[in-house]
Amino acid sequence: MSIYVETSIQTSLDEVWRHTQTPELHERWDLRFSQIDYLGPADESGLQRFRYATRLGFGLAIEGWGETVGEMTSECSRTSALRFGSEDPLSLIRDGSGYWKYEEAAGAVRFLTAYDYQVRGGLLGRLLDRILFRPVMGWATAWSFDRLRLWIESSVDPAESARRAITHATATSALTFTWIWHGVVPKLLWLHQDELAMLLEAGVNEQSAASGVRLAGVVELLFGLAFPFVSRSRWPWITTLLLMSAATVGVVVNSAHRAFHAFNPITLNVAVAALAVVGLLTLGNLPSATRCIRKPEVRKAKP
Repeated sequence: MSIYVETSIQTSLDEVWRHTQTPELHERWDLRFSQIDYLGPADESGLQRFRYATRLGFGLAIEGWGETVGEMTSECSRTSALRFGSEDPLSLIRDGSGYWKYEEAAGAVRFLTAYDYQVRGGLLGRLLDRILFRPVMGWATAWSFDRLRLWIESSVDPAESARRAITHATATSALTFTWIWHGVVPKLLWLHQDELAMLLEAGVNEQSAASGVRLAGVVELLFGLAFPFVSRSRWPWITTLLLMSAATVGVVVNSAHRAFHAFNPITLNVAVAALAVVGLLTLGNLPSATRCIRKPEVRKAKP
């Protein structure tokens, strides 16, 4: 059940080491930490002690301690061992340990981590960790690694990566909700008269209008359900933009009087098209946890 994350960064080993071993740089890309402070210089053995804090929002924060020591195993490889923990009752983690490993290979750095921890709270704490907390920690580690990769390889500031990710997720969530709502509520659950009327005004015969509305509802529902899983591709955003443009033209040509209604299809279509544009504009250099390897055996299985 230990957490494993691995990525490859096109840069030098020294550059990855600097971005991960300097507290002021580390806290900028790692979603798990809001603040990291070294407690004086390292001792004679190279052991470096530090304190960390993770802001939860609403004025709450979790504080903890850590000890790290790094070593150069060869000219092309380094390792940093870590112990960490927290006495904060808000922290599910009691104590843990792990390591970071850096390996140069073919002009890139293979950067990986593996760590595990013990939780407080007894059986309830272990259950919460297994169902929710550990998967979230694994995702946050992988997402942070990819944000680090973007920072080093493409000079995308971590704060910009976060804003881009939040903007993209907001547009994705809004369009997912919109497609599902308009597929289910006015078309499948309640066959709204306005839906039928717009098809009749477009020249569809009365017998086919009801079937057409229900078919449109099924398509919109399926598209909405699939949207979060395909939102990293361009085609769902372009499809949304084209459909909203066509729907707006159709309303203007066939049902122009509806543009004067308090809640009208023109403003809805324009708003949805604008969300599609936002989604397209935020696709580039978007951090993703899926770019990281999450199991050691996955890498070993490659030829």
